[in-house]
Amino acid sequence: MKTLVLIWLCVLSTLGAAAQDILVKRNGEEISAKILEIAPDLIKYKRFEYQDGPTISILKRDVFMIKYANGTKEVITAAVSTPSAAVATLEDPAMQESIKLGGPRLGFTVIGGRLADRLKDEENINPFLTQFGWQFETRIFTTAKGLTGLAEFVPLVGGLEQGKFLPSLNALVGLRGPKGFEIGVGPNVSLAGAGLVIAVGTNFQSEGINFPVNLAVVPSSDGLRASLLFGFNSRKN
Repeated sequence: MKTLVLIWLCVLSTLGAAAQDILVKRNGEEISAKILEIAPDLIKYKRFEYQDGPTISILKRDVFMIKYANGTKEVITAAVSTPSAAVATLEDPAMQESIKLGGPRLGFTVIGGRLADRLKDEENINPFLTQFGWQFETRIFTTAKGLTGLAEFVPLVGGLEQGKFLPSLNALVGLRGPKGFEIGVGPNVSLAGAGLVIAVGTNFQSEGINFPVNLAVVPSSDGLRASLLFGFNSRKN
């Protein structure tokens, strides 16, 4: 378990070092950027991963929010074609639109307690398992302060490296903060039975692609199951 925690901390410290500004467009698209200037009608920036490249300008009316690298947020109040749309509210389509994303997940699970002993003795299964699966994410809403409501469904298959097929299903509801930190809870169903999964993690973004990193725990009387999962996903058309 100590090894799992150390790996988790190393991942966060490495990925968290790449602080970046995020442009959130009114159509839900997110752009990783280095903001240079906010003019009356334009926002000028450079792509975060190519800051030696050209300066790019985007119409201010097409931008809903800027999430700065230091964690602060700025809602853009430029007119968006009609005077009544001068100020973004919770009725803004960019905030209420349900956004669906999907992408692969991979990682590993560590099983402890009596469950680990039973797997080794009865099934000849090592309690350290690889995991492969897919993440289906729906962003239900986004508030003016950048808080996002989430619903996720994550089917996984573990134990393939041992010649085993150990499926599990996870359904979570949760929240993601403006800095990417997220927490969720929901049911877990696997060959070990039904349980409650609790997950925490963070989400990094680049060029419209999301890179989630999550630590999920399923406690039970037979033994704790802890999983560290990585992946990427993008918005579905």
